Amino acid sequence: MKTEHCEVLIIGAGPGGYVCGIRAGQLGLDTIVLEQARPGGTCLNVGCIPSKALIHAADAFHRLTHFAGDTPLGIAAGPAMIDLGKTQAWKDRIVGRLNQGVVSLLKKAKTRLVEGRAQILDGKTVLAETADGPVRIACENLVLATGSRPADLPNLPFGGKVITSTEALSLSEIPKGFAIVGGGYIGLEIGTAMAKLGSNVTIVEAADRVLPQYDAALTKPVEARLTELNIALHTDAKAKGQSEAGDLRVDASGAEFEIPCDKILVTIGRAPNTHGFGLEGLGLTMAGPHVEVDDVCATSMRRVFAIGDLTGDPMLAHRAMAQGVIVAEHIAGLPSVWDKRAMPAVCFTDPEIVVVGDLPSSATAASVFPFAANGRAMTMARADGFVRVVYDPETELVLGLQAVGAGASELAGEFALAIEMCATLTDIASTVHAHPTLGETVQEVSHMALGHALHI
Repeated sequence: MKTEHCEVLIIGAGPGGYVCGIRAGQLGLDTIVLEQARPGGTCLNVGCIPSKALIHAADAFHRLTHFAGDTPLGIAAGPAMIDLGKTQAWKDRIVGRLNQGVVSLLKKAKTRLVEGRAQILDGKTVLAETADGPVRIACENLVLATGSRPADLPNLPFGGKVITSTEALSLSEIPKGFAIVGGGYIGLEIGTAMAKLGSNVTIVEAADRVLPQYDAALTKPVEARLTELNIALHTDAKAKGQSEAGDLRVDASGAEFEIPCDKILVTIGRAPNTHGFGLEGLGLTMAGPHVEVDDVCATSMRRVFAIGDLTGDPMLAHRAMAQGVIVAEHIAGLPSVWDKRAMPAVCFTDPEIVVVGDLPSSATAASVFPFAANGRAMTMARADGFVRVVYDPETELVLGLQAVGAGASELAGEFALAIEMCATLTDIASTVHAHPTLGETVQEVSHMALGHALHI
């Protein structure tokens, strides 16, 4: 049997794993990244990137359908048509280029990428089942970056009409009827795209509103847009399974009914990948279904680390990337620890939602500036939504920034930077923002909180 040795062995080439591999290589650590599928993980291959490509294509198609008649912009176009096969091919080319980009970046960092399935033998040894036969890899440090998978429902097992987000992003034709179980960001993103492409979409959510982790002020514009797009929404409702015809059975406040559909997308969350590769044999301390880690992402076993979705919420690609950098730098002896104040979360719904830091509470103050008072939003013909700042009324310290609106996701960086650098309202209000941009609303809402709003 072939044997390899390395200082750092990373299982999984998702956002956390490949970034950890690149940074470790940059620091001169002899590193191997072991991945059984294409590099990039769920996010690049079947999640973040393909879903945003589909959302963009659906939005472009939807705009064309509205230009078929009289419009305020004075633009007229013929009937809109879409070849979903070509759209999928375009999306796949983007994914392919990014896959190759990851491979090139690992090579540039002198990190070895091994294609194969991992089987952990102990905390320092992993068996890799490759196309050329088994390879025994001995390492000084083991990094677990195995990611997560779509969670399922016992009464709606995946198969047939019942699909995951992976299948939803690779459909060869647009379903006439599309039922979605779960009103979280994945279900809303895909459901909105499908509605814009012409599907009759119905969303079933067990809570009393969509995106229940956020406050109602942020989700209200999204729900209003769902109505505009003729998406049927059933809240306080539970999926009961499939009828004999394969349609979705729903119980809403004791009233049962069926939703005719060609596909049923189940998006109730994600579960960490903890089985099938020998993780159980390490006997690591767990936090529920997730691996427990400390501020350098170390597990309960010496020189074994875990990053990304395996370590729990928030299951976000950029969190995994940040953890990957910290682990690589810690192994290299640098004083790198997890002390992040801000973790941006973005919903690419229509309109988009971005949340960083604290939501409003009784112990904080908050101010809101509407996009309807922003020139750039008005020229985009989408002035719904707002920007909100949450702050300490005694010190003016900014504790949270949120927005809901078209293009709001691009404000995430400024939001995170402000909180990470402990900005005050005066810091932001005194920073000159370019005009006309959506970013001006961040300055404006800070002026408003200080009691001297300029443009409202």
